[in-house]
Amino acid sequence: MPETPPSAPLGDTGRAPAAPLPRAVRIGYGLGSLGTGAFGTVPGLILLYYLTNVLAVPAAVAGAAVFLPKAWDVLINPLVGAAADRSRLQGGSRRPFLLAGALTLPPLFALVFAAPPLRGAAAAGYVAVFFLLAATAYAVFQVPYVTMPAEMTEDTGERARVLGWRVGFLGVAILLSGALAPAIAHERGDTPGSYRLMGVVVALLLLAGTLGAWHFTRQAPSVARSTAEPSLRAQLAVARENPAFGFLVGMWALQALAVGTMLAGVQYFATYTLGAAGAVTPLFACMIGPLVLVMPLWNRLARARGPKYAQACASALFAGAAALLALTPLAGPALGYPAVAAVGIAYAGLQLLPLTMLADTLAADAVRTGRRRAATFTGLWTAAETLALALGAGVFALVLAVTGFRSSDAAHHVDQPAAALTGITWGMSLLPALLAAASLRLLRGYREDAPAVAAPESDRSAELSEDTNDHAH
Repeated sequence: MPETPPSAPLGDTGRAPAAPLPRAVRIGYGLGSLGTGAFGTVPGLILLYYLTNVLAVPAAVAGAAVFLPKAWDVLINPLVGAAADRSRLQGGSRRPFLLAGALTLPPLFALVFAAPPLRGAAAAGYVAVFFLLAATAYAVFQVPYVTMPAEMTEDTGERARVLGWRVGFLGVAILLSGALAPAIAHERGDTPGSYRLMGVVVALLLLAGTLGAWHFTRQAPSVARSTAEPSLRAQLAVARENPAFGFLVGMWALQALAVGTMLAGVQYFATYTLGAAGAVTPLFACMIGPLVLVMPLWNRLARARGPKYAQACASALFAGAAALLALTPLAGPALGYPAVAAVGIAYAGLQLLPLTMLADTLAADAVRTGRRRAATFTGLWTAAETLALALGAGVFALVLAVTGFRSSDAAHHVDQPAAALTGITWGMSLLPALLAAASLRLLRGYREDAPAVAAPESDRSAELSEDTNDHAH
């Protein structure tokens, strides 16, 4: 069984342990992360490149086509959550939404990469429309999905076991989809046909995960009912009461922006800096591969010196390793791959430590206020993370546009000006490094405030903070 998320246990809630969930429910719920992990990874990794290098979409237009549909998530997520909270559909308030998302997300995702023979702005419009529809279908599945552990059991240990499977499947989905999708797309020379095939293959992975989660959770009990604030404005009003959360979410937004920018640039870095489009697969493996291996080490450091100290170390390592990538044109792959691996080691900490601090912050808020607000804070966290990751692709596209990147279709190779090649390297290295360094200033303003006594409301903080794992890749 995958390792239990270190942030899950927040202390004794004073309740007797509940009966364990059926094993099929735990594993089946985890299957949903095959879908959320794949959808969170593949578009950020190759969609911008698909637009500029296969469909001849100008870089600035391509950036808007990638950013706007994902920014829509920030608006649609509270609406879906409110609809699920009010739902009295047969099969429970959550599972009918899971089924609706499972049946609509895979075909819509495949259609994103099945563009008709269009080029330029027309192709961008086609992709943006279907990506927006796919993002909506994803929200219909994902928002109820992340709420379910809090409603299946009130026992923190049992929720930790459920989330252990979820995190394990999430890692599998990120590695599998992140390596497989570019390999299929590049197999026939970046042709529209190869991207169509890739879209179908990833859609099948989405279908297996989302439909599996819906099917195997049919035996899941419903022992509690959780709700969140129904609008983004209401969530922001709650967040203003917690300065520690403001510093924390601001820090993570900058780091998610750095990750999103780097993720969008990996394919360009492989093609134009390393000289081989297929190099994106080993680059991605170097970045994501250390995730599971070194995460326990970051957890150990957090326990020994505190999560804030460990987060500062991870952020500094990320910034330094990213900056080192700027020397790749001079030193070649011998430097590029180890630097990306160092970024991956830091990235493992960035995935774990902010969630640990978030769990502590929400537990402290529950003790201080006596109010059950974890879902609201986590909704804001997810919205900030989603927006920052989406903006990362837009920022990298802006770098391409400013430096004169020349878009092309699959049939015509276009030489890039020296300024564009420099922009690709710096957009993949120095820009993420500066964003990570800036996040350290916000981290300094965060005050660790773990509660001395855990309130009953705080036992939801851990699993709700894990919700954000589905958007960090």
